[in-house]
Amino acid sequence: MSDDRRRGDEDGGVGTGVITKSKPKTKKPSLYKVLLLNDDYTPMEFVVHVLERFFNKGRDEATVIMLHVHQHGVGICGLYTYEVAETKVTQVMDFARQHQHPLQCTMERE
Repeated sequence: MSDDRRRGDEDGGVGTGVITKSKPKTKKPSLYKVLLLNDDYTPMEFVVHVLERFFNKGRDEATVIMLHVHQHGVGICGLYTYEVAETKVTQVMDFARQHQHPLQCTMERE
């Protein structure tokens, strides 16, 4: 018997290993709600403008959200990944300050 054959026998014969492909499990990123908070000073038209400009809402949808904020104290502008939500909050807050409005915008995990 040749050396190669003996080695094969010593290792248990022909290799019978099973090859498995494991798919990496990717987790969906967490989503965050961007919220507008009601105040007694920011004009409703300004809030509608913010919703149109930063959240790509049409006039009708922006008006519905603005009225919800006005009546309930808070309203959802949209759901975004953390980085996008954070950017939108910053943009809205900066824009409101530039126009001397106390409008508050926050985010919270979905």
